[in-house]
Parts: sequence; structure tokens; C-alpha cells
Amino acid sequence: MAVWNPAYRSIALALILFLGLAALPVTPLAAQEPAPAPQAAAPTNDPVADLRAQLDALKAEYERRIADLEKRLTEMQGQQGQQGQQGQAAPPPAEAAPPETPPQPAAPAEPASGASGGGASQTSNYFNPAISVIGNFLAVGGQNRVENLPSASLRESEVGIQAIVDPYARADFFLSFGEEGVDVEEGFLTFTALPQNLLARVGRMRASFGKVNTLHLHVLPWPDEPLPVVNLLGGEEGWIGTGVSVARLLPVGDTFTEGTLQIFSGQEGGPFAGERRGDLAYNGHYRVFKDLTDATNLDLGLSYGVGPNSSKPNARTRLEGLDLAYRWKPLQTGSYRSAIFRGEVYRSLRDQPGGVQTALGWYASGEYQLAKRWFVGARLEASDHADDESARDTGAAGTLTFWPSEFSQLRAELRRRHYGLTDYTANELLLQLQFAIGAHGAHPF
Repeated sequence: MAVWNPAYRSIALALILFLGLAALPVTPLAAQEPAPAPQAAAPTNDPVADLRAQLDALKAEYERRIADLEKRLTEMQGQQGQQGQQGQAAPPPAEAAPPETPPQPAAPAEPASGASGGGASQTSNYFNPAISVIGNFLAVGGQNRVENLPSASLRESEVGIQAIVDPYARADFFLSFGEEGVDVEEGFLTFTALPQNLLARVGRMRASFGKVNTLHLHVLPWPDEPLPVVNLLGGEEGWIGTGVSVARLLPVGDTFTEGTLQIFSGQEGGPFAGERRGDLAYNGHYRVFKDLTDATNLDLGLSYGVGPNSSKPNARTRLEGLDLAYRWKPLQTGSYRSAIFRGEVYRSLRDQPGGVQTALGWYASGEYQLAKRWFVGARLEASDHADDESARDTGAAGTLTFWPSEFSQLRAELRRRHYGLTDYTANELLLQLQFAIGAHGAHPF
């Protein structure tokens, strides 16, 4: 035990002075007699001297008591030192364990309890999946008799339900509620503990063809899909299939690479349209990701898909794709300044009566962060039609995005599109509002 600190003595003396002042009798002002005139004779007694004498007496008394306490503490410390030298333990308190028995450390007991608690919390996710809702409101101004979007619509409300199934798998379901009905955008089971570092998915999912096709509508940097996705991958929804996907990481030094193989039913529409149960669609994707510097990285992907179409017996459609993304995000100012440039090129080779239709489509875009919540962007695009390579659509768009928070987003897009099939040009203004509630898991990077 430490020796009595002199600072504590000063505090105790100050407390004694305060208590002494508080103990003095206080006479109400109303009962006091008027103060004598200056020329009156001074009273015989001195109240200030009396008060000083009382305080001195109290001070001497408490100094004596403090000295006694210090002496007792010194004697106790000496006794403990002698007992320690003789190897004898000091008598423990009644509630403590005997000193000769080594105390049980608290640290080892914590992990056991924590592991049990972690298992309980993980198990609770089995019965309480993460549920989220993302609303996507779209208003359109201008005229476009080709696409003819409504002037205002709650374009999509995505409900996400995600949970761990068991130690070996997790489930993800994304339901799309639109003004025309409900659809399962994605619903798959992911097996995360397979040998050979394999990652397998079974269910309905977006095909890993290119980059934009894998993104949900609310993750896109624009309120609409680029022309190559619409014309070559089966419409605004892109290529979504039901089947099996197997992926494996293929590290090459400090470069991240991943190979993905997928098998889908070829009867679900999109870019393919099979008529028999055995008509299947296949897709392969190879991705390379590398950090160039602390602030920049490069993402490159190659895709190839093949499947049936119903234009004639045994007709096939082959899809080829190249996607590229370059990101710049400084470590210190990344919250206020960043940029991303992305582009994709698709080629479709479709068997049909009269020969093979070879359609080409591409887009290039860029987004720049002006401030913490403000982004500007631009996009150029062009695409042939998969069934008519002579019909070519072109377009250009500019965007302005504001993020009030990570749970809401406001975006305006001014776009101009020329449709080669009808030789028609449309100018439109798209206004998008997105909002999210609930726990929504992160999408693949």
C-alpha cells in the first residue's frame, strides 16, 4: 500500500476548513442589529480572531489524526514486508480464495464463453435472417416512342433475405417487386467449405458475363442499362439463369485471378431460347484484378457464353465479352475525390435462317467524385441488334448523383438515343430516387 500522499493532506485540510465554516452559527439578516456608525467605539471582542483560533484548533486536531493514520499504514507495510521475506502469505480476505491455491485466470475462461456465445449468435441467424428492402423510384421526362417508359413509377422494390444455413453454406434471396408483379431476381445457395478452394452456387443467379450484367439495378452507376446489355443479353434484366456455378481462385503472385464456370437452363429466355429440357446454356468467365499503386487498381475480365435459340433446329447463339475497369481512390482524400473508368465490348454470333448474324456492342463510361456526396458521370454506347446486325442503336448520357447518406441516393440523367431500326432519336431526362432499409449484404466487388 502506498504512503499517504501529501496531496491528500492538502485536500483534507481544505475539507476541514470548509466544514469549519459551515459549522459556524449564521444569524439571519433580519435579526441583526444595524452596524454601528464609524464614529462608534469598537466592540471589545474580535470575531475574526475567535474564528482563526477555532480553525487552528481543528487543523491541529486533524493533523494529529492524519499523522496517526500514516503511522499505522507504515507499521502495516512493515509487517507485510517481513511476512513476504519469510515466505508467509498475508491473511487473505474472507471472500477471496486461499493464496496458496493459484488463482484461476479469467482470460482462458472468456474464450470458452465467447465461443459459446459466438455459436449462439451465429445460430440465431438461422432463425433470424437479415432482411432488407431497397426502393427504386424513376421519373422520366421527354418523348421516346421506342422504349416508352412511364412518366413516374416505382420501378423496382428489391427485398433481400440472407442468412447462414449451416457451417457449410449460406442462402441469398432477392425478390423484385414491380408494378407488373413479383419475380425472383436471384435465389441461390452458396457452398463455402468445399475442397480445393472451390465456391459453388446452386439456384437462380445472374450470369458472370461481363461486369454490368452481374450488378443489381440499384448498384448501377446509371438509372438505366447500357445498350449492349439490352440488345445482346436479352433486355433490361440482362442474362439471369437457373443452374449451377463453380468458381475457384487462381492466385498468380500478387495478382488476384478467378475462374468461373456456369451451366444454366436454356429455356428461360434472355439471350437464349431452348425448346427442350436438354437445351442448356454455358458460360465461362476469367477475371484478373491487380493493385497498380496504393490508390489505383485494374479489373479485367473475359467472358464466353453459348446456348440454344429457337430460330431454327439446333441453332446456337455464342456470346463473347471483354470488360475493363480502372479505379482511382487516394488513401487520404478518397472520401472526397475518386474516379472510375469502365467499359465493355460484346459480340454476338447468332445462327438463324439466312446465315449467322454477327452483332457488336460496346459502352464506355466514367464517374468522378466532386465532393463527399457529389458525383458526375458520362457514358457513350452503341450496339447492333442480336437478330439484325444492320440495325445499330447509339446513345450518349450524362449523370449527376447526390448521396444524402449511404441509405439514399438521388440521380439525374440526361440521355440521347438514336434507334437504327426505326431511325428515331429520343431525348429524355431520367430522375431516380433510391432508398434502403434493413441489413443488406454487400454485393461482389
